[in-house]
Amino acid sequence: MADNLRALFSSNDPSAFDVAEAFTDRNSQWALVAAALEEHLRRVAGGSFDVEDLEAPRTNVIVFHGVGGVGKSTLLRKIEAALTAAEHRPEQWGEPTWTERVLPIRIDLSRAASTGSDFERVILTIRLALAGALDRTVPSFDVALRHYWEHVHPGEPLDEYVRRAGLAGRFANLLPGQLRAGVGEVAAALALPGLVGAAAGQVTSALVQALRERQERARALAGATRTSALLAATPGMEALSYYPHLLAWDLNQLPAKKRLTPVVLLDTFEDTADRHRDFERLLQRLVWLMPNVFFVIGGRSRVQWADPALHGQLDWTGPAAWPGLASSSSSLTVPQPRAAGSGARQFLIGDLSPEDCEAHLARRLVQDGQPLISADIRAAITARSHGLPLHLDLAVSRFLEIRRTGRTPTPADFDCTFPALLARTLSDLTPEERHLLRSIALLDAFDLDLATRTAGLAQQAPARRLVERPLVNENPYALWPYHLHRAIRSAVQDDDHSDDRWTPADWHQAATRALAALGDQWTGATALGPSRMLLVACLRQGLRLARDHRLSDLGWLTAAAHAYTDDSVWEPLSLPTDTTAEPAPDTPADALAELLTTIARRQHEHRQRTADRLTAVLDSGLLPAELTEMGLYYRAKAYKDLSLNDAARAGMHEVADSGGRYAPRALRGLANLARLSGDFPTALAAVPTLGWKGRHHRVLGDIRWSQGDTAQAVTAFEAGRAEAEQHGAAGERAMMQVRLALAVSFADPIRADDELALAHQLLEGLDQRSNTLLAQVVTLIKDSGTRDVPDRARSLNSDIEAAGLPFLHRFVELATAFHHAVRDEHQDLAGAIDRLRELTTSGDFAYFVDIAHFMAGLPRPAGSTTQWAADEAHVRSRWHTLVQARQDFLG
Repeated sequence: MADNLRALFSSNDPSAFDVAEAFTDRNSQWALVAAALEEHLRRVAGGSFDVEDLEAPRTNVIVFHGVGGVGKSTLLRKIEAALTAAEHRPEQWGEPTWTERVLPIRIDLSRAASTGSDFERVILTIRLALAGALDRTVPSFDVALRHYWEHVHPGEPLDEYVRRAGLAGRFANLLPGQLRAGVGEVAAALALPGLVGAAAGQVTSALVQALRERQERARALAGATRTSALLAATPGMEALSYYPHLLAWDLNQLPAKKRLTPVVLLDTFEDTADRHRDFERLLQRLVWLMPNVFFVIGGRSRVQWADPALHGQLDWTGPAAWPGLASSSSSLTVPQPRAAGSGARQFLIGDLSPEDCEAHLARRLVQDGQPLISADIRAAITARSHGLPLHLDLAVSRFLEIRRTGRTPTPADFDCTFPALLARTLSDLTPEERHLLRSIALLDAFDLDLATRTAGLAQQAPARRLVERPLVNENPYALWPYHLHRAIRSAVQDDDHSDDRWTPADWHQAATRALAALGDQWTGATALGPSRMLLVACLRQGLRLARDHRLSDLGWLTAAAHAYTDDSVWEPLSLPTDTTAEPAPDTPADALAELLTTIARRQHEHRQRTADRLTAVLDSGLLPAELTEMGLYYRAKAYKDLSLNDAARAGMHEVADSGGRYAPRALRGLANLARLSGDFPTALAAVPTLGWKGRHHRVLGDIRWSQGDTAQAVTAFEAGRAEAEQHGAAGERAMMQVRLALAVSFADPIRADDELALAHQLLEGLDQRSNTLLAQVVTLIKDSGTRDVPDRARSLNSDIEAAGLPFLHRFVELATAFHHAVRDEHQDLAGAIDRLRELTTSGDFAYFVDIAHFMAGLPRPAGSTTQWAADEAHVRSRWHTLVQARQDFLG
């Protein structure tokens, strides 16, 4: 309603648009409340229920907690309205299944805290609500309350206090009269006419005496077992906190026609927090002593009553006392295991889905039956809000403010955060927690150690306290289990209004600490054994920190960059500014981030784009020497894939001559370039010099299958796969398996099926675009001789073109030539040979033209410069034999 009024008074023409309350369904929360309330009503109505049983576990409470602004207060107000009258209940919530009368009583605990009246205000609010609903006394409680009032507030009329405390309402005038009537009713029941109208203290003493003497009329009126002891106690806050037991007993004695069940909604429960939990202890006592009343609690933090560690701070603690609060909070956005069951009574309120955000904004402001906020602006607000309702409402206010200036709002106006959101978040944090909050805003995800070190703290205790708050989300299955709510993280990072906001130097220092902490985690874990997941996660966070905060010392990032490229897995690093129009790097961190993202993204973009980006990074001159070597090597690889062999050869020679970390790879690259040009003796001579780092088995296998010697190729690839497994190199193992399937596919299509299946299994989760496409070529070779190979080849060529991997076109045409040779389709084979000749005019893979001739039993083509590693006649014979074997296989 407050938001509606703000919108109403934001324009001189309020009739120009309609302001509607846009409550988003929250169906799941209502379903939980309805189910729990129905179960409560059924239990209280059961014959075994005893309102005076102080030992039975309590299930009369349900808790909703979540980050500030997520909509807890709105939810509780809506539940209050839905329980008050059916017309206020959203249609989608459906009809309740109970028929019993319920009385919703919502208490805003922030107001109790602000006025200092605290528990007195809570008790009076409940009694005021009952005054109107029952229109009768609750004798034992009223006598006790009247006695308390005269003792603690002598000479102060109750009605004056009610008005001053802001509790005045329709039934405010009823309560003083009912209390007097209650005292009079007790006096009359005790047959003590002289006490009618007397002070409550006199009546209380008489009632205590009568109860001790077990007078029948006294027991009927106020016969709870503990009534006399409570009334005999000195009136004060401690005694008042136990009086709800009397009220629960009175409610249980109501005649059937008057009976009702109060539903007390305690909002903003976080405002009860204090060092000694004094106010919380009184409220817990209220819930425990009124087992026939149902309580709904809303707050920012989980209610910890089931935590045994609080023994001594609260009266009833532990999972036996509060079974529904015992386990960690269930999330309403993550499916729960069946074990959670219906007994869970504590729930984390999640953010709104994008669809709910869209619906909220569309209904919030309406003009002529249409949403006043346009679809593109709604999309911008939704994206920036990360599902936080408070952000949506603040954005609506901003929309109206912009319209008031006479300007039409645009989506760019809402690419912002709101200081009010951050103020709400910071309001109940200690200075130490505020410092920690800003520190973890630097991190995408974290654990206690990472948060503590980033903040520069000596102990983890503040981090442990902070992660228990709902502004921190938890995924126990993630590498780092915690991450800050995205909307709050953005607000913290953009903060330029708070009194204790950080300076750029503060952010720089914290980023330096965070980078060092990430490096220590990676290097420490690597000492025990390699972890690819941790490596990539540390790189993602570390690169972003170094780039965004212009950190000059790359430190461990250099070693991590080498480790990342060693295995050829190419998980995306996903840096936010990784677009097609990045500004030129201007710091070493910028250059390293661009280098690694370019190398990783080459699996998804044209190789010319890769070469251009790497050239820009190298030209910046910002990379240290060993990282410059990395850039030169991968640019040479891109040139090779683009068939720019002269540039590729020059780049490989430069890297090889440097004798650095990438020299063995460059030597392999030169051997491959020799093979591609048809100089097989030179390529073969280089194999013994390569070793594991130069991937000698891979180079040898590529030479052998090209000679038609599939058996020797398979042996080499199997050895390479085993070596990769020994080194834990998943990427190399997958490459070896694809090449093994390639060699087998010409000779044994049945075995090729199994090898391909394993290849696809090993490629899963790796980002190796060229090998994935090569595996599809292998499938064509395996299926050669069947009817649909040419059509599939044309489709595959389209995918290869899009990937910017033109060298694979030659493999497709070689597979097509094999297919036509097997089927004795001489004219189609001649066409395939012509296409191969066009694709190899640069000299690369020109020996594929020779192989296509050999497949058909044709002599070596004129002008061929291929130098085979074996006798040419043997090579021709092997390839023609493979065609004949396939023909025999197909019958």
